[in-house]
Amino acid sequence: MITKSSRYTLWLWLFLLTASACQQNSPVEQLPYQNIPGLPHQVPEAWLMAHIDVETTGLIPGYHEMIDIGVVYTDLQGQILDSLFLRIQPKYPLRMDSGAYRVNNFNPQLWEQLGAVSIDQAVDSLKLFHAQVAGQNPVLMVAYNSYFDAAFLDHLFREAQASWRELYYYFVLDLPSMAWSLGFKDLSSQELMKLYQIQDEPHVAELHTGITGAMKNVRIYQALMKHQQTQLKPED
Repeated sequence: MITKSSRYTLWLWLFLLTASACQQNSPVEQLPYQNIPGLPHQVPEAWLMAHIDVETTGLIPGYHEMIDIGVVYTDLQGQILDSLFLRIQPKYPLRMDSGAYRVNNFNPQLWEQLGAVSIDQAVDSLKLFHAQVAGQNPVLMVAYNSYFDAAFLDHLFREAQASWRELYYYFVLDLPSMAWSLGFKDLSSQELMKLYQIQDEPHVAELHTGITGAMKNVRIYQALMKHQQTQLKPED
């Protein structure tokens, strides 16, 4: 007969075994920037920004996958330092959503012809690019609808047994939220883009990529910074 004490011991052993297995199979969550020189408002000259935009096979992170990514590094004023564009060959191309296809025109054969890299190669390239451009400087990730891009970035890195937090600080900035706080309630940013004559990205699938989106995001960020400075300028 199994006693109550024996059942408890067995349950505890199974729990510890499961926890150990999960720890071994999960990527280590590395936490950089524990010794940062200060936060952005304290030492703005030490910080950089990574403006990121991704194209995917659909809208569900973890089921759909990233098929390209554009990254533009800037200083906190939005001055461009360098950029990177990667096409990525997904593991499950048949999960392609028809709506996503209309946006980015993905197919595996075309991506192979265009030099798409594997998931592991993409993560390695992102790490190398980050090291070359940022060095030891802390970097804030910036995106348009940041939840979407951060979620797909997280899954990309997990597939490679890595963590996006090896690169970016754990606060992620969101452009529509910035615009909203300055009075622009149009989530598409068309009002802001019209006001500051911001060049849009292509909306033809063959030309619509992560790097065109990331560059557009930088232009929007620059306009937001300009608008803020105008609002704060004292009246004559």
